[in-house]
Amino acid sequence: MSPVAPMDAPGLSRRLCLGGAAAGVLALALPTPALAGAQIEEPLIDSVRTALSAAILNNAPPVPEFKDTESRLAYLRWLGEMSERLKKKLPDWPSRKEFLQTVWYESRRAGLDVSLVLGLVQVESNFRKFAVSSAGARGYMQVMPFWTRSIGDGNPSTLFHMQTNLRFGCVILRHYLDREAGDLFMTLGRYNGSRGKSPYPSAVFANQRLWVFKDSRPD
Repeated sequence: MSPVAPMDAPGLSRRLCLGGAAAGVLALALPTPALAGAQIEEPLIDSVRTALSAAILNNAPPVPEFKDTESRLAYLRWLGEMSERLKKKLPDWPSRKEFLQTVWYESRRAGLDVSLVLGLVQVESNFRKFAVSSAGARGYMQVMPFWTRSIGDGNPSTLFHMQTNLRFGCVILRHYLDREAGDLFMTLGRYNGSRGKSPYPSAVFANQRLWVFKDSRPD
């Protein structure tokens, strides 16, 4: 895809990559307890609200664009590998492809590591589009409805739309990462509403390892 600058986050993206694991490790996936919590509504200054709203309301479709053939082939290798790992969660190929294409696009758009986002989705919803937590958080990334009032169109039902949910989730996670000066542990705690406590970040980091992709270019 064409490069998109992270939202006001110079130098932070290089802190987002964690250690990898072998591709076949998904079969050993950790159980995903109901750790999904609730982002806490906080006042936003006008400039932040405006920036987040602009990021949410950009209606660009999640269609990858590539600067060269090798970049496109690398993406296709990633897509093929992730599709195999995700097959048990999302058996339908068209739906699985659309989900992976969108999560790849929205993660990169927000300057996030896609493996981190996939790990978070696994912990939050276990890849269930219509998941709802006891606190009312919705969808793949368990976004709280108040965000649609703060930076969206005010309609919480849109959080069950795949791209909308992934975009909100990635934009919010990026916002928290900026607030926490690149500290992923504190960022994930803030996203979950458990800032400073270890169970949720530890679960996301453990599940992130299941989605790390080590590209092996064919000879």
